[in-house]
Amino acid sequence: MQLGVLQVITGLLAAVAFVIAIIAAGAGLISGVFMLAGVALLAWLTYSLIRGVLRHRAGA
Repeated sequence: MQLGVLQVITGLLAAVAFVIAIIAAGAGLISGVFMLAGVALLAWLTYSLIRGVLRHRAGA
């Protein structure tokens, strides 16, 4: 059975779509990691600022 031109083009488009989906998933994963790192840093910053304010008030 020979493949028609339309079938070959459809196969190539499917392969390109698959590659784009993998790239997008990788970008999403990396973006998620950086988002979690940013949230962790904000949580630490908030904790340290609150701790400093409470120490300052306790000493005053």
